[in-house]
Amino acid sequence: MSPLRVHYLLRLEPGETPERRALDLAREQSVEIVEGAAPAAAEARSVGRVAALAPAADGRFRATIDFPEALVGGELPQLVNVLWGNVSLQRGVRLDRIEWPPALLARFGGPTHGVAGLRALCGISARRPLAATALKPVGLSAAELARRAAECARGGIDLVKDDHGVADQAWAPFRERVLRVAEAVGEANAATGGATLYAPNLTGPADRMEERLAVLAEAGVRAALVAPLLVGLDTVRALAARSGLLLVAHPTFALSPAAGDGGLAPEVLFGDLFRLAGADVVVFPNAGGRFPFTYGECRAIETRLGAAMGRLAPAALMLGGGVDRARLEEWIPRYGPDLVWLVGGSLYARDDVETAARELAACVRRVAPGEPEHEIGGVRAAT
Repeated sequence: MSPLRVHYLLRLEPGETPERRALDLAREQSVEIVEGAAPAAAEARSVGRVAALAPAADGRFRATIDFPEALVGGELPQLVNVLWGNVSLQRGVRLDRIEWPPALLARFGGPTHGVAGLRALCGISARRPLAATALKPVGLSAAELARRAAECARGGIDLVKDDHGVADQAWAPFRERVLRVAEAVGEANAATGGATLYAPNLTGPADRMEERLAVLAEAGVRAALVAPLLVGLDTVRALAARSGLLLVAHPTFALSPAAGDGGLAPEVLFGDLFRLAGADVVVFPNAGGRFPFTYGECRAIETRLGAAMGRLAPAALMLGGGVDRARLEEWIPRYGPDLVWLVGGSLYARDDVETAARELAACVRRVAPGEPEHEIGGVRAAT
């Protein structure tokens, strides 16, 4: 069987050698015991092994570690534990890239709908970008959120999702909000002949998940927003496997593991792991907005979500985080056609939300997406 080959970037502490650091990492992430303390048979079948070690361009070292596929056992929590367990508590370690064994990928279902299913649910036959918005701000009543959703649907927005901060607050309780918004979007679709998709925020307590899924079924919605790093990646996997919902994954709680020269490369966390868990759409902040990510990082995530990954369906990237309608004509040609453009605050700043939504939808349909400026595989694109 092929090993799970993982590429890490290591920044050495004073007095450390790259050889020792790489060997320690391989053992920490597998047997978690010093050499000579484990039975030889156990080490032979489970210890991680350093496959390559070389200097990186920025003074760090690239360590390639091979982990036995059997160490994972086909379970997502253990997979993440092998990739980023105890080393997450160390400084100067970055998980940069993963080479996936086909047999391991075959154990996971990935996106239930993927890009093709998203287009089908939104009634879109052309390969074009989609327009989306988030219902906000927190503090509006369920009736007010439903009114905004209807305005956006009548304006031709393809996907309307709850903002990730809209949960089960007293002013807009979960059940009332979902039923009202779903009804409003349905009525707007019936009036216009559209197919706007509504994705309520399903993120919440584990012991209320079944209750909330029943509300979504009652409302007849076919999509949901979920935050994998709040509810757990394996919860997302279970939802994808049994709910039939198209899942939109929000990146909240992710800056620490995805920032700096430690943590996980954004394309690994949001491109590989979110997709492996079953996300059909992955939300991420675009460059140039209010979050500190670069165009190269966004393009790398887009590339990983669409790259061949066993039998897993491609997923779509939803870019938001301060995306302004006024700048969309500049941004759309820099990405491919499988993007979902998320515009929220600047849409609601207008007095006439329905007209603003119509202009946004028209812009996304009118401006042609571009071809990738260059390939982004194991090499990060320029900022």
